[in-house]
Amino acid sequence: MQAIVRKYLTLVETTRREMGKDLAAPTRKAAAIAVIENPFAGRDAQDLEPLIEIGEELGGVLGEMAVAALGVQPAAIESYGKAAIVGEAGELEHAAAVLHPKLGKPLRAAVEKGAALVPSSKKVGGMGTTIDVPLGHKDAAYVRSHFDAMEVRV
Repeated sequence: MQAIVRKYLTLVETTRREMGKDLAAPTRKAAAIAVIENPFAGRDAQDLEPLIEIGEELGGVLGEMAVAALGVQPAAIESYGKAAIVGEAGELEHAAAVLHPKLGKPLRAAVEKGAALVPSSKKVGGMGTTIDVPLGHKDAAYVRSHFDAMEVRV
């Protein structure tokens, strides 16, 4: 199933100073975002396979968009994460269906490798809801320097 995408957005955050000091190398983060139609909004459904397939499609598309926004080679990406907000007529399981079963594999391909689990968060909310996208090192789960988050809102 092809995702019914209303819009895509990319956001790049560059941090040049911390604690009043210039950083030797700026820290850059990118978020690639898709606003999609939830085919299960407002109704009960047991088979969420269409959302699982949408997640697989978006994993590659959004991963490639984020890498392109940073203007680097995929192997240069050090950390990643994923998050989903489902509208008020949806439920958390809809967000989980997009994020978990199949989104990771194409995301890993977009950033070359990605041996560690992709940190994630999900929530239910209305328009303008913010979400913190958790970030972790893409190849090693316990690299403390890469424990981070990026706040995102559409």
